[in-house]
Amino acid sequence: MILSQDNLKNIAVPGLIVPDEKLFSLPEKVLQFGTGVLLRGLPDYFIDKANRQGIFNGRVVVVKSTDTGSATEFDQQDSLYSLSIKGIENGERVEENVICSAISRVLSAGNNWAEIMEFARNPELQVVLSNTTEVGIQLVENDNIANTPPVSFPGKLLAVLHERYNALGGTAKSGLVIVPTELIVDNGKKLKAIVLQLASNNNLSGEFINWLNDANYFCNSLVDRIVPGKPDAKTQELLESAGGYKDDLRIVSEVYSLWAIEGGDKVKSVLTFAEADKGVVIAPDIEIFRELKLRLLNGTHTMSCAVAFLSGFPTVKVAMDDKAFGEFIHELMIHDIAPAIPYDVSTELKHDFAGKVLDRFRNPHIEHQWISISAQYSSKIKMRVLPVLQQHYRTTDEVPQYLAFGFAAFLRFMKVVKNEKGEYIGSNNGVEYKVTDDNAAIFAEAWKLDSLEEVVESILSNENLWDGPNLTILPGFKDAVLEKLTAITEHGVLDLISKKELES
Repeated sequence: MILSQDNLKNIAVPGLIVPDEKLFSLPEKVLQFGTGVLLRGLPDYFIDKANRQGIFNGRVVVVKSTDTGSATEFDQQDSLYSLSIKGIENGERVEENVICSAISRVLSAGNNWAEIMEFARNPELQVVLSNTTEVGIQLVENDNIANTPPVSFPGKLLAVLHERYNALGGTAKSGLVIVPTELIVDNGKKLKAIVLQLASNNNLSGEFINWLNDANYFCNSLVDRIVPGKPDAKTQELLESAGGYKDDLRIVSEVYSLWAIEGGDKVKSVLTFAEADKGVVIAPDIEIFRELKLRLLNGTHTMSCAVAFLSGFPTVKVAMDDKAFGEFIHELMIHDIAPAIPYDVSTELKHDFAGKVLDRFRNPHIEHQWISISAQYSSKIKMRVLPVLQQHYRTTDEVPQYLAFGFAAFLRFMKVVKNEKGEYIGSNNGVEYKVTDDNAAIFAEAWKLDSLEEVVESILSNENLWDGPNLTILPGFKDAVLEKLTAITEHGVLDLISKKELES
């Protein structure tokens, strides 16, 4: 039995949330560019949850962003799909299973452009969402919106807006709230700039451009949820056997969710689905959420990566099961990283976010390989960690001991040699590993020096590597890194964190 609207009555799985029949008659209010798992696991989930609570009361028309391809899988299942949410929240295991009914239909840009233009004229339409990957928000200079369809995503969006303007007039009421979720900074601002440039390139009227500017809200947004996608074949088979139905669109996700949207009262009045889940935040400035994610989540991942890998832990979950490592990563976040975030953030918010990060790291259902996290290690440190390190020294000359230890472990991890294939290889306890880093040659050369002190001096003082800062001028930092690297070389990482000798 395949998942479909007609077959819902035959599905009786304990704990499974099944959509009520009345949800299928809700009006279509959202146009979504992209069918990917992130959109289905985050925005569409929030909309579905709001609909079940009687809040937003609107469904989603999805456009396959490519010009070709069909929507057969969605058509066969009436655009229904199962979402399994599993993970840790407040230290406790959490699981939710739901059949999502937010999507009403999926249209192919190449095959159904006339239907998409018809929906653009619908007065019920209020919201546009997108996730077309980072390359989707780019200007294609000669993109003609008269094409069916236009080439680029911004071109398609402009065509939708122009069609709507012609049909409904240039009133404030006919404008839309547009929320791109592509993982680039200022995604809304950049999308608007491209759409305006395309409007000029297509010689559209000044009146339309004024309406485009004044009546439509392009919102910067930040999304954060791990949605690995479709379960592996074995898990899929088990789920289908337990549920009694086949679902080719089934996806899984972690518990944690964040969708931060930049906007004011007007945006809030349209995006009422935000009321259904604390994971949706609408605020005039969302940079604090980006900063918290970049530093406390990504920065902590980066500065604990070598510590975990050199301790012999293959995955984040395995590392988090070790008491000593768990204490290290907690202290790294709370003692060194959180206080150095250059925003006026309450201690309560920092600790709450840090707790959620630790819950995510402990998720037994998602496997993060530390060796994968180590990819482009030096660039990640430059982007995620150095701003925190520099901010720390703007407020105090005290050495951040946990950051220093993480940096020392990073240097030891980057002790590499180039093999006959041109690959850079490291070794830990007799086990070789491949380092994927564009700057690996710099570290290979540094490790040819005669002493650890020369290695540390060479790397910390390399202004080209760090795009500017000479890290040896930070009070006490070089000496602390050298001391900890020496200890790591003599005793090993796991022995040091187990004995809690990081601050010596």
